[in-house]
Amino acid sequence: MKALENYMPKVMELSSTIKDTWKVFLIGSLISCLMLLLLLTENDQHSLVSNARITVLEQQQSPTTSMPSFTSLPPTTSAIEEPPPPPIASIIANTKDVGSNMTTIGDILKPNVVTEVKNVEEATTNNKPEKKCDIFDGRWVYKPEVDPSYCPLRCPFIEEKMSCQSNGRPDFEYQKWVWEARDCDIPMLNGTDMLERFRNKRIVLVGDSLNRNMWESLACILYSSIPYPSTKAEIRFEGKSIRTTLKVKDAYNFTVEFFWSPFLVDLNKNHSSGKKVLMLDKLSPNSEYWPGGDIMIFNSGMWWAQSGYKKGWDLVEYKGKLIEDMPLHQAYTRGMNTWANWVKKNVDPQKTTVFFRSISAEHKSPQYNQWCYTKTQPLVDEPYKSSYPNILIRVIERIVRGMTNPQVKYLNVTKLSQYRIDAHPSIYRNKDWKIRVQINKHNLSSYTDCGHWCLPGIPDTWNRLFYASLLLDNFGGSSTS
Repeated sequence: MKALENYMPKVMELSSTIKDTWKVFLIGSLISCLMLLLLLTENDQHSLVSNARITVLEQQQSPTTSMPSFTSLPPTTSAIEEPPPPPIASIIANTKDVGSNMTTIGDILKPNVVTEVKNVEEATTNNKPEKKCDIFDGRWVYKPEVDPSYCPLRCPFIEEKMSCQSNGRPDFEYQKWVWEARDCDIPMLNGTDMLERFRNKRIVLVGDSLNRNMWESLACILYSSIPYPSTKAEIRFEGKSIRTTLKVKDAYNFTVEFFWSPFLVDLNKNHSSGKKVLMLDKLSPNSEYWPGGDIMIFNSGMWWAQSGYKKGWDLVEYKGKLIEDMPLHQAYTRGMNTWANWVKKNVDPQKTTVFFRSISAEHKSPQYNQWCYTKTQPLVDEPYKSSYPNILIRVIERIVRGMTNPQVKYLNVTKLSQYRIDAHPSIYRNKDWKIRVQINKHNLSSYTDCGHWCLPGIPDTWNRLFYASLLLDNFGGSSTS
């Protein structure tokens, strides 16, 4: 018992010593953990600072990335080497802010490969003056989400050879390309706004079947923008050689008229000589109906350049003399001067806005792989080869440039149409095209239509540029109404 009493103080002393040791161990562990945490925190901060320095250094050392440049086709049918072009219809617009995610092949853009980035300095500078933009200098951009301005199956004005879808053309990609100017945004055509601007007006188109192509497009755009159009619009035919008219009634009260006159001057098929005679100093007989328009759009060119069995005349007459072999450019110059003099004498510049639409490209050259047959994509890799005489383009540009009272606006659609080998009717010019292709299988080039355009199609773009030109002049806007 005494031994037990002697042992108990030793046990209690040992227990107390153990407790003190554990306390010291725990305190030491806590201090170590705190020190470790402080160490890790300091290391992380050092790491972040180092990374930031590396990032800044990389940004300072990285070279400036060069932007992709847009290449143009070599000189084609337009008179690039000639004196400056005539006054063109153009719009005033700010430089584009941001380009689309497109890549360029020639002047054709395709999506989602390279990004065209704006110039930051230009985009952020607000006090720079607005610059004039050439809406005819641009490129085609593929936009799969785009729909036509009208449904062709609901438009009663499209003649059979332009009704590609109705005739059975299976592809629609040619309708998905949008023309964009290089340095500004071209407004999309607003049919409702155009209706308002045309209120109580008379619009006159004169020329060949390509201007009829444009008239049909414009008529469809307007017709599709009218509420309940079948009750408010009508079409009148007064013979092919007189005029075709879209008349919009009721509140709008305007007409859009087309006069067939492929030479603008008179082609006399009943001449006393027994020959077909092109009268270079006499306007087309239906010219008596032209005056009085608020807008006039003329064109002439393609029929002048026909040769062989397609040539429209046997002789030309000028100042009372019959001539068999007058050089083409001289005949065209004299004929277009006759038209220009008529405009000067008969058009009131205070009332009427006058346009001349340039030549529209054809794609009839199998030898250059530029035949529209089976083509479903625009030209992208090769320059356009034209069979139309460049000298005739130079002639009309010089004449239009010299017309100052009234000034004539030049709708220069030549370049933009050169790329669009895919947008012609081709073999889909008739509903029975399968039978006709079989009949003409050994000479398809004589059947395919590579001069006119499917509707909806390229003439819609011509009318969009025409509309943009009207906006520039505020035609039919608040200041003129």
